Amino acid sequence: MLEKKTIAYERAVLVGVITKEQDETKSKEYLDELEFLTYTAGGEVVKRFTQKMEIPNPKTFIGTGKMEEVEQFVKTNDIGSVIFDDELSPSQQKNIERLLKCKIIDRTGLILDIFAQRAQTSYARTQVELAQYQYLLPRLTGLWTHLERQRGGIGMRGPGETEIETDRRIVRDKISLLRKKMVTIDKQMAVQRGNRGALIRVALVGYTNVGKSTLMNVISKSDVFAENKLFATLDTTVRKVVIGNLPFLLSDTVGFIRKLPTQLVDSFKSTLDEVREADLLLHVVDISHPNFEDHIASVNKILGEIKSADKPTVMVFNKIDAYSHETIDSDDLVTEKTKAHYTLDDWKRTWMNAMGENALFISAINKENIDEFKRKVYTVVREIHVTRFPYNNFLYPDYEELDS
Repeated sequence: MLEKKTIAYERAVLVGVITKEQDETKSKEYLDELEFLTYTAGGEVVKRFTQKMEIPNPKTFIGTGKMEEVEQFVKTNDIGSVIFDDELSPSQQKNIERLLKCKIIDRTGLILDIFAQRAQTSYARTQVELAQYQYLLPRLTGLWTHLERQRGGIGMRGPGETEIETDRRIVRDKISLLRKKMVTIDKQMAVQRGNRGALIRVALVGYTNVGKSTLMNVISKSDVFAENKLFATLDTTVRKVVIGNLPFLLSDTVGFIRKLPTQLVDSFKSTLDEVREADLLLHVVDISHPNFEDHIASVNKILGEIKSADKPTVMVFNKIDAYSHETIDSDDLVTEKTKAHYTLDDWKRTWMNAMGENALFISAINKENIDEFKRKVYTVVREIHVTRFPYNNFLYPDYEELDS
């Protein structure tokens, strides 16, 4: 008989700030996302703390009064971790640890922890390990506070390194070793990509948890791991897909996120090469998310950073089954219509209208409008293929002619 397994979630509190650049609405949205990240990492959020500030406190991120409030709550509620919504400097982390006497994690550390949990292949583990060591190096002093008292004097003179210097050297050596390993892996990946022949390459890109893996499973009839958690997919999966009689390669890539740590962009270079070398991007968007426009902007920003913003792109608005909008009563003459009140038809008449046929509205999980999606992908891939290999034109008829 199987025993019932109970998962013990670590109790955590979240800390964020409201500034000129990050108003109250945005701060709440970031903390919602941070809570989802915490849940994905195995934590349970007990409380949130926010503070209005011009800029974060350079010593402790938040002010003294708010820090005392957090300290009191941590002591009385058995809190395991305090998670901050921005990347903390090494000195901030050290100061906060001294005050709160518990585990202090920032957004970057939390994302790295999730990546470490999700990494399945040797390749993904190497990428995550490199990012973690790059993040750890400047923070070694915070981890070795008991060594701060090491200084000159009786018994302390003579050659050799202090323990902190030894550890820094070990970490630098490890980073150097991992970088060499990554160069070897990059070459292997490049050879693999080169061996794929003349097939057109299509890459699924988008914010994390928008349904890219679910969509890939639907159209490639494969079994890629998909889950309603952030960063369910870390390893790029490439499948040969045939729509009608037209074959092409489809890759499912790691999801993007706002405030993505720079260490991850660097260490996931090869994963992002799948996007760089793609002939067509399918930008998947969770239209049921209230801030999907911000998600699009974040993805476009990262695509710009990896020099892939000008590639042919089809926008795929997913999760139309989960989309809902606020309504205004017919006798309500006060409430102004905002984006929160837009129906899907209203959205189609906005900036999306300018995309014409390059905007698709589907539900991957319910397979709604999937035939329309296949028709569009077939048409665009066929166009790219025929441009590249004009003598193959007769092989691939128009989509409508496939069944006839």
